[in-house]
Amino acid sequence: MPIGTRDGHAAGSVGLPTVAIVGRPNVGKSTLFNRIVGRRLAIVAERSGVTRDRQFAEAEWSGRDFLLVDTGGISDVPERPLDREVREQVIEAIERSQAIVFVADGRAGVHPVDEHVADLLRRSGHPVVLAVNKLDDPANAMAQHEFHSLGLGEPVAVSALSGKGSGDLLDRVVEALPRLEEGETAPVGLRIAVIGKPNVGKSSFVNSLLGETRVLVHDEAGTTRDAIDTFLDFEGERVCLIDTAGLRRRSRVDDDVEFYSRLRATSAIQRSEVCLLVVDCAAGVTNQDFRIGEEAWEAGRGLVLVANKWDLIGDRGPDALAAFERDLRERAHYLRWVPIVTTSALSGKRVHRVLELAREVQKQRSRRIPTAEVNRVLRALVDRKQPPQGGRGDVRIYYGSQVDVAPPVFVLWSNRPQDLKTSYVRYVSNGFRREWGFEGSPIRISARQRAEAERGGRSSRKRANDE
Repeated sequence: MPIGTRDGHAAGSVGLPTVAIVGRPNVGKSTLFNRIVGRRLAIVAERSGVTRDRQFAEAEWSGRDFLLVDTGGISDVPERPLDREVREQVIEAIERSQAIVFVADGRAGVHPVDEHVADLLRRSGHPVVLAVNKLDDPANAMAQHEFHSLGLGEPVAVSALSGKGSGDLLDRVVEALPRLEEGETAPVGLRIAVIGKPNVGKSSFVNSLLGETRVLVHDEAGTTRDAIDTFLDFEGERVCLIDTAGLRRRSRVDDDVEFYSRLRATSAIQRSEVCLLVVDCAAGVTNQDFRIGEEAWEAGRGLVLVANKWDLIGDRGPDALAAFERDLRERAHYLRWVPIVTTSALSGKRVHRVLELAREVQKQRSRRIPTAEVNRVLRALVDRKQPPQGGRGDVRIYYGSQVDVAPPVFVLWSNRPQDLKTSYVRYVSNGFRREWGFEGSPIRISARQRAEAERGGRSSRKRANDE
């Protein structure tokens, strides 16, 4: 299901024109991408071939919004299978874009691969803006003129590292974009991060959702290194799907690119609303899977567990599914509240059910319960089971209220919040869940001194218990 469609045929980007950044390896494409979007989304390293997938991000210049795409370095004679796949990704990005930024290295001069890429871009028929990068040294101030030989119009001298010339470049890009009719753009309704260990099928799952090979899939574990933003339209709602690099245990993250990949994946969790924890149920669910899910849960994100490769399980009857779910929920306490769906990214079975569940989880995560309803349920819970008493006298709960959403946060006002035991807070939390659900969402409960309520809650929180 590509961007803006439900039938598997490519469309635009739900109203946003697309600008692709292309060029040979190690000319500064990712640095320029980060410069334009204003934050470090693409990984930059001092070696070629780091960017492998198409990295998407929304950008804006002079009041024009567009979708910026960072691509892997293209080679004229790719030797490895992975290089060929990168080349196919770049060509597809070119075909789907409304304008191209061709980045060349001004210090190195015109390279034979630059001529090859220039020929490829001329045949595409799309407007091209030629950015000659790494020209921050005054001694190279005129070096961009050599690139007139590529036949792509007036080159723009830039330094992606310092930002020099980026305004002139973006002026040219905006001029090249097609006119956008009023009302064509659509805000993002839901941001979903696809998380999990390396090589459990996250990228295959994303591609199955999109109906095309948007993210590279390879037998080599860790092919996805950046957190890749992809936009799609699901039943009239614009969804941002973030495919993350596989999260490894920190003790095994010793390479610099692997380290930054983990940072990107963690950042993707933080900027998402719902996380899809993809596990390989054929290979077996491990403690590392549970730790990754717990990271999203502790961050307050909604969670859906996606049991991928279910088609490879021998016995797939209802009893097998029930036993599988029961085992997962017993091994990780937070999974008691998380929906579990079995899928096959290869066949596409039930992959779209995952989006339905993610949307429902976000609704649960955003629920606000009226204060009167909170206190009705809270009084019933307290009447059924009084708080354990502390050594300094009776512990009382006077009333409660919900103070925040996404995730839901509740405050219990008590005479002795410091003596309110964690087990009792968990009892209250379970009672709230039985009454209101909150499926797939963590809920948080804190206890405060009643005097704080009389002062308008100005004092800081005394105790917080996260489920």
